[in-house]
Amino acid sequence: MFKKALLALSLILLSTLHSKANFDFNSNCVNAYNAIFDLRIKDAQSLLQKEKSANPNNAIVALLENYIDFFIILSSESKADYNRLKSNRDSRLSYLAKQDRNSPYYLFAQAEVYLQWGLLKSRFQEYLSSGFDVKKADNLLSENQKKFPSFLPNKKSSGLIDVILGSIPSNVKGIASTFGFSGNVNNGIKTLESLMSSLSKSNYGFYTDEVVFFLCYIETDLVPDKSNYNKIMAYTNRMNSQSLLKSYLQGYVASRNAHNDSAIAYLAKRPRGSAYLDFPKLDYLMGSAKLNRMDTDANVYLASYLKEYNGINYVKDGYLKLAYYYLLRGDENHYQAFLKMVKSQGDLYDEKDKQALKEANDARPDINLLKARFQFDGGYYSKALQTLSGKDVNDFKLLRDKTEFHYRLGRIYDELSRDNEALIEYQKAIYAGKNTSYYYAANAALSIGHIFEKRNDKARAANFYKQAIAMKNHEYENSIESKAKEGLKRMGY
Repeated sequence: MFKKALLALSLILLSTLHSKANFDFNSNCVNAYNAIFDLRIKDAQSLLQKEKSANPNNAIVALLENYIDFFIILSSESKADYNRLKSNRDSRLSYLAKQDRNSPYYLFAQAEVYLQWGLLKSRFQEYLSSGFDVKKADNLLSENQKKFPSFLPNKKSSGLIDVILGSIPSNVKGIASTFGFSGNVNNGIKTLESLMSSLSKSNYGFYTDEVVFFLCYIETDLVPDKSNYNKIMAYTNRMNSQSLLKSYLQGYVASRNAHNDSAIAYLAKRPRGSAYLDFPKLDYLMGSAKLNRMDTDANVYLASYLKEYNGINYVKDGYLKLAYYYLLRGDENHYQAFLKMVKSQGDLYDEKDKQALKEANDARPDINLLKARFQFDGGYYSKALQTLSGKDVNDFKLLRDKTEFHYRLGRIYDELSRDNEALIEYQKAIYAGKNTSYYYAANAALSIGHIFEKRNDKARAANFYKQAIAMKNHEYENSIESKAKEGLKRMGY
């Protein structure tokens, strides 16, 4: 009788322990996490369904399901997907808040949900709500660091947040600081780079791909520096060869750093099949890179992107690229048809789309300047210089084109390390375009500031940074002004 009672009590206790929610990042969850970062979302969902059946109280499943939502929205950039999935944020946070408080994943998992949705909200211009989500994540991670100082995953997200908050534009930093937003870009990058080596020696090595993802984003978009290109690409080489995210990152980083041929090669090798998430942006990258190289099939990829993509960004820009593809080939009918699409299709969330609409409503571009622009964007600097060779500013009728001619030559010479020639052309661009609404003059002043900063001529650098700031009512004004202010800050002004 006593044995039966003891057995019954044991079963009750075991049942109670089993029913208590826990955080178990077991091998099944690691496999699901890896599938997510390969963008094999169906495989990940299948693995998580098995985990739910085997361990219904494993709260790691909720965290990984949030990763899935994050990548679905990130890849589609669809407002419909965003509106459909965003209610999951609150339900997951409510669920996670009821779990095991003694686990290092308790606060961390909640912070991850806040951080991921904060990043998504910013893409849909919900900046204030995004900022508060990121700040909430930061607070939770800080608390978790005190409770579990040896929990390495904490550094993955806190490092990213340090960079995000540290890269807030100068013109809004004052307002941001009143809400407690502060960070340090260099500290954040150091944290993530140090974590890369630490993870491989720990039980958390599966987080490496995520750190690579963050570093690619940071050093390509937030604090771009072309001298870091080889280092970033070395990071991506650590990722699974069958990862679609790896193909995207390599293609994106290469294209943004003017390694156009490499971008095309990376994107051509991307894994394909029904197992992978639909990711039309890869066709946009391929089409853009092929247009830079003047490939005859650039239109195929751009058209595919516009057919498959239902998101908010680069629709107007995609149609403008198609229009320019045909303009460069002398196909007036297709040029005009796609120019109309720029005006009628797409949104104005991104600066590229705003710029595309402005160009579509402006006088048509000069063919040689347009060709040189694409060649420059692809890193074909000698070809771009050849395209403009024999041209003189008086060959152009419009003030816009005269200014761009000097600006484009300045950029080409700058990239070819012919600084003195670059300075001359930049100065001419400033003189010609300082009172126009085009960005050429302001960016020329910013570029001169960079040249003098490299020479450690702080007085001259500061003078041109101030000139860039003083020019108003032009394209990319906020971006150029922010970069100029950062330049002044670097030099102690």
